[in-house]
Amino acid sequence: MKIEKLTENKIRVILSLEDLEKNDLTFEDFASNAINFQSFFVHMLDKAERELGFITKDCKLLIESFSSSEEILVFTITKFAKDSCISNNKKKTVKVKRKQMDFSNSNLVYKFNTFDEFCYFCESIDSTNLIDKKIKIAQNISLYLYNSTYYLVFTNINKDNQNNKTFFYYLSEFASLASASNNFNSKLLEHGELIMKNNAIITGINFFAKNKF
Repeated sequence: MKIEKLTENKIRVILSLEDLEKNDLTFEDFASNAINFQSFFVHMLDKAERELGFITKDCKLLIESFSSSEEILVFTITKFAKDSCISNNKKKTVKVKRKQMDFSNSNLVYKFNTFDEFCYFCESIDSTNLIDKKIKIAQNISLYLYNSTYYLVFTNINKDNQNNKTFFYYLSEFASLASASNNFNSKLLEHGELIMKNNAIITGINFFAKNKF
C-alpha cells in the first residue's frame, strides 16, 4: 500500500493485488462497502495520519476510486476544510463515488482553484510515466488565468495515446473538468491571461517540480 499526500486536504492511496490478498480483500468488497473494507479503510486513515499528518477526525470525507488496471486500485480521499468539519459529538460521514470520464471530445478545459494546485499536479505527474514527450497527450496544452482561477486547456487531444484514461483520472485528483465547449475556449483566448503555452505541463515540471531544483 502506497499513500501519497497530494495537498493539505487530499491524499491518494494505491493498492496492488498483493495488498488486497494480504488483507483478505477483493474488488467486490470495495464496491459493496463490506465490513472488512470499512475496517481496512480505518486502517488506511490511521496510517495516513501517522506517516503524513493527514488528520481526519470529525471531518467529512469524499472518497473517489478507480482501477487503473486489473491489479491496481486507486483511492483519492479528500477531507473538507475546517469550516466544513462537523462537531465532535456527530458521526463521521463518508461519501463514495466512482468517477465517470468522457473522452469523446478533442478539446477539454480543467480548472485549478489555485496556482499551487497546478504546481502540486506537475510535481506529482513528474513521478509517473504518464508524460511522454514523444507521444503527446494533446497538440497543445496551455495554462490561462481567468477570474482568479487557473484553467488548463487541452487542444486536439491525441486519442491514440494509450495513457489518456489514466492521465485524465490522475489530473482529476487535482483539478475539475470545467468545459468541453469551444465557446469557453474562445472566452479564455479573448479574456484570459495566457500564463504558459504549448506544453504547460512540461513547463510546470521544469520550473516548479521540487526535484528539478
